Amino acid sequence: MTKYITTLFVVFAAITANAQVSIGGKQSVEGTSTILDFNSDTNGNKVEGTGANSQGIILPAVTDNTKALAATATHNNGTFLFDKSDSKVKMYENDKWVELSDAGITTQITDNTSAESTQNQGVIIGSPTSDAKGVLVLESADKAVILPRIANPHTTVKSPYPGMMCYDTVSKSLAVFNGEVWNYWK
Repeated sequence: MTKYITTLFVVFAAITANAQVSIGGKQSVEGTSTILDFNSDTNGNKVEGTGANSQGIILPAVTDNTKALAATATHNNGTFLFDKSDSKVKMYENDKWVELSDAGITTQITDNTSAESTQNQGVIIGSPTSDAKGVLVLESADKAVILPRIANPHTTVKSPYPGMMCYDTVSKSLAVFNGEVWNYWK
């Protein structure tokens, strides 16, 4: 029994140390430098080969972006959100908000009432704790996120949601949807 518990502990510790996660039915993470990977291959197609991927990340929509920030400004760098006050997708960089989209619309947005939102309890991947504040916090000194890859999201995603984010495999850029149009960043 002790041997079983020790083996289980070692496996859990290895998984926690690696902290690589795949989402959307994907069975493995691409490469050793990836902390979070989504269900799409390098061509933007679903892994099962059933057609073009049209699923992106939906960013948290907040009314007051100051409430989305941790007390220490440097812990906020790399934070992405959809700001309902001006209908823009934003990223916190170098201790200030950078707008990633023009003003869009917020009429489609439903308020999040989950425990992660209402109790400031998010999911942390890559570390047991974090000083950052968010619904999903990724902590790693040597791993990155592979965004969902979609070929031409402006035509492929039939019903995008405000704050949707993905990587456009055709334009080779970050694509964010502001509720009205797609905005692209290289």
